[in-house]
Amino acid sequence: MSGLYGLCRYAKTQPFARRCATALLTLPAFSVTLQASAHQATSGWTYPPACCHGDIESGECQAIPDKSVKEEGGGWSIQLEPGDHRKVTRHNRYFVPYGSEIPSGDGDFHICLHPTEDHENCFFVPPGAI
Repeated sequence: MSGLYGLCRYAKTQPFARRCATALLTLPAFSVTLQASAHQATSGWTYPPACCHGDIESGECQAIPDKSVKEEGGGWSIQLEPGDHRKVTRHNRYFVPYGSEIPSGDGDFHICLHPTEDHENCFFVPPGAI
């Protein structure tokens, strides 16, 4: 943005002042549009781009059942069965140490599995559970 600001800082003396001001005002709207197209949870909040590399049908992030998550041994033990997550095809167990979890944007647990179902990429915990 500093490059655009540099072009626009002489706006009072240049004829394209209105175009620069309009460009600066529309940048925030453009970034909101980009965020809205990222993979969102069914509740509507958007997963961080580092966690999710797809969309609602093919993305690796998804809410998981509360019953799949237990606290034990200094972290979160997650056991998923086929049907608990779109990428899970067999019984899988994951362990996420305390401090590695991310606050969830809703009241559900979520997990991102990338690049395969064997690899937990991001794990989200509801605010009241942390």
